[in-house]
Amino acid sequence: MTKAKKLFRIALISSALTVSAPVFADVKAGVDAWGRGDYQTALQEWRGPAANGDADAQFNLAQAYKLGRGVPTDLRQAESWYKKAADQGHLQANDNYGLILFQANRRDEALPYLQASANRGEPRAQYVLGTGHFNGDFVEKDWVKAYALMTRSSAQGLPQATSNMAQMDQFIPIEDRRRAIDLAGQMEQSEKRARSAQIGGLRSSGPTSPVQTAQLPPSQVAAPLPAPTPAPVAPRPAPTAPGVTYATNPAPAVAPTIASAPVRAAAEGNWRVQLGAFRDENKAKNLWTRLEGRVSGLSTTQPYLVKAGGITRLQAGPFVSRSQAESMCRNVKASGNACIIKAR
Repeated sequence: MTKAKKLFRIALISSALTVSAPVFADVKAGVDAWGRGDYQTALQEWRGPAANGDADAQFNLAQAYKLGRGVPTDLRQAESWYKKAADQGHLQANDNYGLILFQANRRDEALPYLQASANRGEPRAQYVLGTGHFNGDFVEKDWVKAYALMTRSSAQGLPQATSNMAQMDQFIPIEDRRRAIDLAGQMEQSEKRARSAQIGGLRSSGPTSPVQTAQLPPSQVAAPLPAPTPAPVAPRPAPTAPGVTYATNPAPAVAPTIASAPVRAAAEGNWRVQLGAFRDENKAKNLWTRLEGRVSGLSTTQPYLVKAGGITRLQAGPFVSRSQAESMCRNVKASGNACIIKAR
């Protein structure tokens, strides 16, 4: 019997999102001014359209208030503008509104927005919900769903999700992890359908000209707060993780935007995973065929047949870092197949 213990903490990740603006002269002018670092002009251009109901301008204003660009940081104003845009179907505003509510500990209000974002494949929302389902602190405790959500978030390049999966591996039985990997594959397909449906259903505001975009400076992941000492609890059949600590008020920084689709490793990556070694090359090929459709994220990698004497080694990659290779190996092992990491 093991005393309940804290498994992990999570730091909310503020977004590094693209500002999307239709080609109205004033909104587009604001995007251009933002790109030059002229935040005051950008805000002047956006305030009128935002007040008149333009969702992109509302979203842009929310980002400015959240990041403190051209105005003092004001999360209440950011929340208000995110909600106005989200209520009109602005997907990025929906993502940010759910996270800002959750960060303010208004979890019941945040939940429907987080679920909508996670269903569409937003990795930060999947990360938060995966943690919640593991701990059972604001959603039902469901380790299979927790591991599946964390798998999807990790597959999209969120490093905190990869770290949390490593800790989950110590608690979740192998059979549950296998079920979770299958569920993650189903989630991936559902995400594609949800994105298509939601994007296709967005409101059309203005001319049908190409959308103009600009990058907002992103925000850095906040350092986790010190973990509180858990109160003594009676022994339980399985460990749990009550009392996840969420960091607040992340500071602005200049990190790359988190990808919104499964990450395919760069061609120059120096890491691979090895899935097996065979005297018969056809067995290596057959193993790839079996695993490709069963292991989340494996189909986005390149298979390699590496000859060494009379042995054919089946490898996949490349991965740009060892941590990415480790994440894939965990997915492979959860499916019941052996996996080792190889540097080349």
